[in-house]
Amino acid sequence: MKITGYRCVRTFRDWGRPIGDVNGYLKNGVTDVPVVILETDEGIEGIGTGSDQYIEQLFPALDGEDPRAVTGLYDRMLARVFKAGHNGSMFGAIGTLDMAMWDLKAKIAGEPLWRLLGARDRFIEGYASGLDIALDDEKLADFYTTMAERGFTSGKLKGGRDREADLRRLRIIEDALARNTRRPALMLDANESWNLKQAVRYVSAIEREVDLTWIEEPLRRWDASGHARLSNAVSAAVATGENLSGLEQFRPLLDAGGVDVVQVGCTWGVTHFLRVATVAQSRDLPISPVGLTTNQAVAHAAASVPNHLSAEVQDLGAPFGLTIDQQIVDGGIVLGDTPGHGVAVDESAIHLNQTSASWLLAEGPHVRPARAGLRLVPGDDHYDEAS
Repeated sequence: MKITGYRCVRTFRDWGRPIGDVNGYLKNGVTDVPVVILETDEGIEGIGTGSDQYIEQLFPALDGEDPRAVTGLYDRMLARVFKAGHNGSMFGAIGTLDMAMWDLKAKIAGEPLWRLLGARDRFIEGYASGLDIALDDEKLADFYTTMAERGFTSGKLKGGRDREADLRRLRIIEDALARNTRRPALMLDANESWNLKQAVRYVSAIEREVDLTWIEEPLRRWDASGHARLSNAVSAAVATGENLSGLEQFRPLLDAGGVDVVQVGCTWGVTHFLRVATVAQSRDLPISPVGLTTNQAVAHAAASVPNHLSAEVQDLGAPFGLTIDQQIVDGGIVLGDTPGHGVAVDESAIHLNQTSASWLLAEGPHVRPARAGLRLVPGDDHYDEAS
């Protein structure tokens, strides 16, 4: 079997609520979902989701190759772009093609990807995450009540601006999830918005009121010594790593003891996740994939590693025109038996229902505010809205 071509499809997800974090939010809650479909000479196709940028530049590394050699081809893509580097959207495109090849490999074998990767159990533990900084308290309670109805016992709040507001909202999440457990796990995500001493003061104050399971991305992603100092200063675990695009970028954090929960962005693909999970396991650290909402191939990989802790589940639906063979029940994801990673694309429906949507608006939520980490008091900033 040989890879012979590809095609790109753009669909969208309507989240039904504003979504974002401390860096900004999307008021209309609609985002684009790039889909890349790898074609083969035997008619079997592999599906990848995440980024469709730089696909043309990367495809020569795969053209004419057997997709079953997926890890070798992953390294071939990295080698093809080594001069310019493999950060950002380039790494996302590598991850998208990687997911498509793993989908092909499992389809060729006639097995679901979780089985091909050696998982014994198709269930993966998850936690609820509403991308919820723009939700008022009532909508926040509604979201986590819905997730509690699916059995979730842990939840993550987007915050970092106002300690009193975050405490109030963490308790709302705790109350919603308390139907399933006497002591829900609570996490707080600051999305790289603090400096070290801000983080120490903020988290220490939160911990005097609630039992915080982890603090996520408190500092800039490369600040290995800062993360280590914070971890030593607070009781909560420090969780970070989702924006590190390459195994080598984890080395300083791990060597400094700056990460307690190793996180991996699902958009970076299966091979990256598996490699980081192995390195984390060598340090006796748990692994936690971030953003399973569309990149379901990584859910299958999570089922196959011994140190998986919990995966971020942001929504119960699917992007328009995509169906996913899974169930979200009992506080996690039950993966299906469809060969591959279980994502199917209705291209005809997508072509007939085009919606313009993007995360990459000038206002955010992926634009770091100019005064991030430089505010002396809460409340002197504002939300950047994108509609």
